[in-house]
Amino acid sequence: MWINPLRDPADRRLPRIAGPSGLVIFGVTGDLSRKKLMPAIYDLANRGLLPPGFSLVGFARRDWEDEDFAQVVHDSVKEHSRTPFREEVWQQLAKGMRFIQGEFVDDAAFDKLRSTIEELDKEQGTGGNFAFYLSVPPKFFPQVVRQLKDHGLADPPKGSWRRAVIEKPFGHDLASAQELNKVVHEVFPRDEVFRIDHYLGKETVQNILALRFANSMFEPIWNRGYVDHVQITMAEDIGIGGRAGYYDGIGAARDVIQNHLLQLMALTAMEEPASFHPKALVTEKLKVLTSVKIPDDLGKHTVRGQYAHGFQGGEEVPGYLEEEGIDPKSKTDTYAAIKLEINNRRWAGVPFYLRTGKRLGRRVTEIAVVFQRAPYLPFDAAATEELGQNALVIRVQPDEGVTVRFGSKVPGTSMEVRDVTMDFAYGESFTESSPEAYERLILDVLLGDANLFPRHQEVEESWRILDPIEKYWDAHGKPAQYESGTWGPAAADEMLARDGRSWRRP
Repeated sequence: MWINPLRDPADRRLPRIAGPSGLVIFGVTGDLSRKKLMPAIYDLANRGLLPPGFSLVGFARRDWEDEDFAQVVHDSVKEHSRTPFREEVWQQLAKGMRFIQGEFVDDAAFDKLRSTIEELDKEQGTGGNFAFYLSVPPKFFPQVVRQLKDHGLADPPKGSWRRAVIEKPFGHDLASAQELNKVVHEVFPRDEVFRIDHYLGKETVQNILALRFANSMFEPIWNRGYVDHVQITMAEDIGIGGRAGYYDGIGAARDVIQNHLLQLMALTAMEEPASFHPKALVTEKLKVLTSVKIPDDLGKHTVRGQYAHGFQGGEEVPGYLEEEGIDPKSKTDTYAAIKLEINNRRWAGVPFYLRTGKRLGRRVTEIAVVFQRAPYLPFDAAATEELGQNALVIRVQPDEGVTVRFGSKVPGTSMEVRDVTMDFAYGESFTESSPEAYERLILDVLLGDANLFPRHQEVEESWRILDPIEKYWDAHGKPAQYESGTWGPAAADEMLARDGRSWRRP
């Protein structure tokens, strides 16, 4: 086998450089594409992880020429990219950019897409390898996928690949998710479908696996013998913004718990996989999701809320029902909290509390593993008054890192113990900044590495967990109101108080 003498075997990037390939983005004029996808592609090129002939094709309704498209990408990249803007990298990328104007029902546009891809194969040397990224509202997924099939775009030339990348939400309940899986799998092989959950691309989420399985100090206590409960929080300090059309009728639980939070729970609770191969990871995550037990009394152990008028960051903000485009009678939840248990030997009896909401105290996502109280035998009662429970907190965003909370003696002549924290922050411990989640995920799609992407079985199991809760909410009353800028409805605090616990204040 020929070995390139110019390649340095010590270069850690080598196995992670994409081969000849291109990416087609449907819905290229949307926010996600401008703020996340295009800057991520530029950052990958800037880091030397894309092939020289990499091609980017945009598909949307706007009437643009290729030059207009290149200009839009240029502006997005300059504004949102993580790495410095370099003209020579940009020029190389711009050579492979094309734009196709059309509706998703427009056969002529898909014919043009096909001929454009064939041209790029010859000009840029993409080798027939293309990924189709569906950055479009979910109702268009089946239509676009069928058009790709009808125009022969989903069938790769011999020795090449074609892949589909699908953004969440993947269905709105179990039945619709199964229907969508059926449509997509009729066109693309199961291994070539990548469902994006951008949380799984975050360094800190991958660090859950490193923290647990690369260190011997955590694993012995990562079980029901030592852990009292686990809290997983994803809080946003913003309202729905301009997303009324998408958000109303979906709500916080479908938008966040079904995918992000259940995935974080699966990674926190899973057994050690045999390897980091996608199949081994999926096997262990599925074991967790299939063992999840939802509470018998959903009225006591689930809470939904809606933000009301209030103050956030010193500014007056409207309530959800006052937002533009929202029906004043809407029962859509902007806050959801649920209690789940995992029926297996490691976690039996340990509650997992999941919560998410908009217009909460601050933007934060974290996983808190809270340990059981020590018996405090040698101490008198006054000595441990200010001591809480030990906790290991994994901060997913925005201050990525890990905090350990434990008790320490207060300096002085008496024996008094109080909580202190030890902090690890990514920004302080490593000189290299964390790549954006989409950088890692787009590169993985081009490499065909699926270990950070939920499989269809995981999506369906997540809906199996959430569906009965959503059904119960539909039949019982309205969401509780909570003032914007607070930490959710009083009912959520009461839910934990019944178990003798309280929410962490992140």
